Amino acid sequence: MRKGNYSPHTDFIILGFPGLPEHQGLLFVLFVTIYVLTLMENLVPIVTIKLNCQLHTPMYFFLGNLSLLEISYVSVTVPKLLSNLLLGEKAISLGGCMAQLYFFLSLASFECFLLAAMAYDRYLAICHPLRYPALLNHRACAVLSLGSWLSGFLASFPSIVMISRLQFCIANTFQHFFCDLPPLLKLSCTDTSTIETLDFVAALSVLVTSLLVTGTSYICIFSTVARIPSVAGKCKAFSTCASHLVVVSMFYATTLFMYARPRAVGTFDLNKMVSVLYTVVAPFLNPIIYSLRNREVRETLGRALGIRANSSVFIVRVKWG
Repeated sequence: MRKGNYSPHTDFIILGFPGLPEHQGLLFVLFVTIYVLTLMENLVPIVTIKLNCQLHTPMYFFLGNLSLLEISYVSVTVPKLLSNLLLGEKAISLGGCMAQLYFFLSLASFECFLLAAMAYDRYLAICHPLRYPALLNHRACAVLSLGSWLSGFLASFPSIVMISRLQFCIANTFQHFFCDLPPLLKLSCTDTSTIETLDFVAALSVLVTSLLVTGTSYICIFSTVARIPSVAGKCKAFSTCASHLVVVSMFYATTLFMYARPRAVGTFDLNKMVSVLYTVVAPFLNPIIYSLRNREVRETLGRALGIRANSSVFIVRVKWG
């Protein structure tokens, strides 16, 4: 047990970015712009897939889930950060902190399982194209999606229960912009080794399981594509996987650095920078990488906007004609 004074804290102080006091307004404008654009960018695939019946396929079903995830993911952390930057509201209740941490860790775990399901979808589409519609029907997609959501929210539950029982020292301030696990454990006056071990094992289990499915799927995909005789056929097959590979690489690189390593490795400033990458930047970039570069999504969105534009012109002409 650590030495120190105990305090039954009812709230914590999130400092955010105290090293840039004169740039708080600029940071607010930057983050609110990214936040609004992220919401809009991730709503585009959901609406587009809904509008186009031809996009009611497993790949776009999982893509819609990914967009919904990114909206949820960024909404867990960024609103509190914006309140901190604009209004200086740095306090967060213990219950609010636990809720933010739980949803953050659960959504991160869900993303691992969802990316694995998307890799499995590409494996079936490329390696078993004739059996693909039967193997991954609506029921199978729903089971994979629901299983990913439930697994993500169950994986982090034991750690949250144990963290909520910790006793914290008089100091209740941590150097971060949301309730993340490492800075929260640092404030505890009680021994956190059991929680650290449990969290490490849970994170590693989620990552290894999802990486195993993703890696095996792509080994089979590369093996199948290598046997395609034409270069055009190979490029077409790889084009359906390129965006997914980029998203997977970004996600696992930052997640492995943050959570699948001992807590003592790395500084909080470095952790904060990496946290910005996967909590703010990644949800902003993913729809650009995955959706807006997709020709079918762009064409459907263009047709939808074209129809609405023509309707607006017609209404104006009737009104003024």
